[in-house]
Amino acid sequence: MSDKTSDLLYRMLELAKEVGSSSAEAMSLEETSQNIEVKNGKLEKAERSESVGIGLRVFLGKRAASVSSSTTKLEYIREMTEKAIAMAAVAPEDEYIGLAENKQLCRNYDAKDLDLVDQSYASVTPKNLKEKALEMEDSLLSTKGVSQSEGSSASSNCILMSLANSNGFIGSYKRTSFNLFCGAISGYDLEMERDHAFETRCHIGDLPSPKEIGLLAGARAVERQRPKKPPTGQYPVLFDKRVSGSLIGHLTSAINGAALVRGSSWLLNRAQKKVLPKDISITEDPNRPKISGSKPFDGEGLATQKKYFFQNGVYTKNILDLRTSRKLGLEPTGNASRSIGSGPFPAAGNIEVSKGAQTVKEIISGISDGLLVTSLIGSTINSNTGDYSRGATGFWIKNGEITHPVNECTIAGNLIEMFADIIAANDIDTFKAMMVPSLLIRKMMIAGK
Repeated sequence: MSDKTSDLLYRMLELAKEVGSSSAEAMSLEETSQNIEVKNGKLEKAERSESVGIGLRVFLGKRAASVSSSTTKLEYIREMTEKAIAMAAVAPEDEYIGLAENKQLCRNYDAKDLDLVDQSYASVTPKNLKEKALEMEDSLLSTKGVSQSEGSSASSNCILMSLANSNGFIGSYKRTSFNLFCGAISGYDLEMERDHAFETRCHIGDLPSPKEIGLLAGARAVERQRPKKPPTGQYPVLFDKRVSGSLIGHLTSAINGAALVRGSSWLLNRAQKKVLPKDISITEDPNRPKISGSKPFDGEGLATQKKYFFQNGVYTKNILDLRTSRKLGLEPTGNASRSIGSGPFPAAGNIEVSKGAQTVKEIISGISDGLLVTSLIGSTINSNTGDYSRGATGFWIKNGEITHPVNECTIAGNLIEMFADIIAANDIDTFKAMMVPSLLIRKMMIAGK
């Protein structure tokens, strides 16, 4: 954190105290990004942005309010602070809000250990990004069966997040990211199908080659040609690792403190009970190097650490910020997230599902009739009962082999039953924040033809 940023945060806290707050929390977010998009070999869009945003949360006893601004001029900050105090004065009382205690705050950390910053970031030019985007599109269009490009893009981003509060915490961390996207269309007229490939890394040197991404996008689009509706009935459903993270997202949503305090979770009152097969654990490790979801402290200044949400199938821990932990009478888990314009809320980042013993090919070989899902559409999830229904596309499996693409179908089940009978493959991508392998649900309802 620069002296300029720390001085700004301290001044915001001082102003909050002068205006009448009992305690306060200040945040700044400095961001630089550039994005290049090409289509059919021509530049479609070139964007660059630099921004600084500040946020302030003030407390009047058990009342609080949050405000944000895109200017750092002192006269505007004072005006913003006065408005925050006025808002807090009419806010409802909440006995569970408040800053972290001194003993809870993260005091010693080294953000450099997380290796989130590519030191070559500043040397990456729009020309470099354009070359990568064009290379992706060239390889895409060279794929037999691809009829046209949906466009390719390359972007870079750098964010510096800084946080301070009136209990003595101050800290910051920086993260860079580089992203490559390529969209493809195969076939013509009524037989057109689309798909894409996307990769992101904190370090540009860790990205796959643009050629590899373009070829993958093209191959995926071609594979989707001439889809059929699957039969209606109960069948095994294999969620490809491209979409299996969304399934785990429903599980982490159910153990989120915000859902639990509302009483709107299908896992309510199931803590310390078996939810998954005993060979599956789900952890979060916010300290993995070079991973976009890593951070040394959370949105309330608490240290982050590895934790088990499910251990050997048993539901062991919730995803909590300070407020939800106090309301539930539990210890906070360092999972507070926030934007500059809002108060904290509980959220998880670097999730890992323990991998299974079988490859995807081995799992498919054991399926006589079933569905491999590669894309999900829409969502109807009952957060109270766990009833699940989503549109899906993918491939039909027959006698242990993938036979043809499928679309226009709906898969349905109940999350409690689905997770109790789940099988994990061993195809985890270790460079992703969500390390989730392909997941097999042995029985789901498929509505097709």
